[in-house]
Amino acid sequence: MEDIRLNKYLSDAGVCSRREADRQIEAGNVTVDGVTATMGMRISPDAKVVYCGKPVVPVEEKVILLVNKPKGIVCTSEKMEKNNIVDYIHYPVRLYPVGRLDKDSRGLILMTNDGELSNRLLKARYYHEKEYLVTVRREVTADFVHKMSAGVYIEEEGKKTRPCKVQKRNKNQFTIILTQGWKRQIRRMCETCGNRVEDLQRIRIENITLGDVAEGSYRKLTAEEERELRRRLSGDY
Repeated sequence: MEDIRLNKYLSDAGVCSRREADRQIEAGNVTVDGVTATMGMRISPDAKVVYCGKPVVPVEEKVILLVNKPKGIVCTSEKMEKNNIVDYIHYPVRLYPVGRLDKDSRGLILMTNDGELSNRLLKARYYHEKEYLVTVRREVTADFVHKMSAGVYIEEEGKKTRPCKVQKRNKNQFTIILTQGWKRQIRRMCETCGNRVEDLQRIRIENITLGDVAEGSYRKLTAEEERELRRRLSGDY
């Protein structure tokens, strides 16, 4: 097998992003075969890499799961959180959630051991679409839809949300497509516009839709879904 850049090796192993790997290498926190690593170095696939004192286990197979997260499950790999999603799905390969979905929200979240894919999906500058089905306490009026679509000023952030697509479904329900992911963003947007979320379900991330996956269940992406997702995450899309 060909040599590989050390930062890509660390990213592919699900340890961190390439940029973070570069920072850690520069800080002297990575060794290769017992020698402190240097920036830009390439290594053989069978090299013994240690990251921040822990051996790095290379990933043999890239896995991407579509998970239908129930309410109450926390999107973290932190073992101290008893309701963490990693223990909840109990998958035989160590996977990590891509981003977060509030504990009180439900629906689609991706889990993977592909650090590069995860890192690219999380970067807001790429404007990746995430779609939600939202049920609110008060009626979804034309004025509410207009305000939400135009962008809402969130005081804690000190700025407005990006303009987004909002479509009324029925009296108390609408869909919203975001290209950013502030903490509890939709809930805060609704509250600022005089409404309150009763139920929040993510139904799509880019080309990946929740479909008929039962709540609390998961499945692997199909080859076609993965191919299209990677195409959308490439720099040429």
